[in-house]
Amino acid sequence: MKILPALSAALTVAAALSVTPSAQAAAVWQAAWATSLQSVPDLANPPGLYARPEVAGRTFRQIIHSDLDGSEARLRVSNRYGSQPLVVERATLARSDGAAGLATGKVAAVTFGGHASLTLPPGAEADSDAIAFPIVHGQALAVSLTLGTRQTMQAWHRIANRVNFISTPGEHAATASSADFRARTTHYAWITQLSVPGTAAGSLVAIGDSITDGLRSTFGARHGWPEDLARRAAADGQPPVAVLNAGISGNRLLSDSPCYGERLAGRFDHDAAELPGVRAVILLIGINDINFAATPARRGLDCDAPHTRVTANDLIMGYKRIIADAHRRGLRIFGGTLTPAALPPEREALRETVNQWIRRGGGFDGVVDFDAALRDPRRPNQLLPAYDSGDGIHPSDAGYAAMAKVVPLARLRDILSHP
Repeated sequence: MKILPALSAALTVAAALSVTPSAQAAAVWQAAWATSLQSVPDLANPPGLYARPEVAGRTFRQIIHSDLDGSEARLRVSNRYGSQPLVVERATLARSDGAAGLATGKVAAVTFGGHASLTLPPGAEADSDAIAFPIVHGQALAVSLTLGTRQTMQAWHRIANRVNFISTPGEHAATASSADFRARTTHYAWITQLSVPGTAAGSLVAIGDSITDGLRSTFGARHGWPEDLARRAAADGQPPVAVLNAGISGNRLLSDSPCYGERLAGRFDHDAAELPGVRAVILLIGINDINFAATPARRGLDCDAPHTRVTANDLIMGYKRIIADAHRRGLRIFGGTLTPAALPPEREALRETVNQWIRRGGGFDGVVDFDAALRDPRRPNQLLPAYDSGDGIHPSDAGYAAMAKVVPLARLRDILSHP
């Protein structure tokens, strides 16, 4: 078991010293699925959309899909944004039946330092031991965590764009039937990464806001542009490419949010650059920085706060800092142009200025012109109607597919194969 980062003696992780440094160093892992977490607003009576599901003493079953094949797997458990210890009593990995149940076959126990249970203090993360379980790209996997009797959900990926499942009280990590998993949620929590033994090619991270998160694509169909890009790569007769989705709906480049997570400039290292086996990044962020300055303040939970007004130079300097960080780590980084959002003239001018810098500024290693792929030629400040999900901002399934199509896959393959 690997603990991230190194922790003080206050860390209570069962038998962490049972894994020798030489055994830990021998494994070379590559991320094949990932998600990014955000804090749950800490309110006594939150709005319904931000109410925490009841998880204490229950089993939380999450459905994930690996983009790579592997003979074994490793899971990362995170308490990064927690303010209380995270207690996992038992964890398993199995094939999903497509809903709350498990498909026929092996249910693999997930251990940490050889032990079934794990306690992580606030801010800590841990990698599991290697799990002897065959991973096939594209297949649905069920990760089941039985939580401690006092556990609460303090961080989540709020919009997983799929259903995950919570059991009735009790330990159900190996239960194959769906009958005991009656509660539904659209969140991911605690599990942030699945890795497999490293392959010749590296992984790609797509990091950004709701348009990377896949908001308003068909629910449960995995039709965000990163998922479509992974399918495109798998269908071209060459080895699959892991496209890791680090999008968070509502996220901004320069400002934290009580609802939409740590600013991307702050989370970039953790959520993108430090993932194992990553060699390239596609960055698409900034439209919420432009928009949230103009949204009205709300009483109670104001998710758009702070309503910071930004200039084009503010955003450009933010991009430059991320580019420099990526290059220090030996990563190639592509800039995605900001997509049409039917903005009023002042904000539209800001979007256009930023896009011109992304295209011509010379800072990124390449450009993915999402704006050109999606805009209506007659009204370039708007999405093409066929690519509009209906709100004027988020693409439809067809729009997300058009975004995936414009990514220079051959060039990315070359980068991923030649560090």
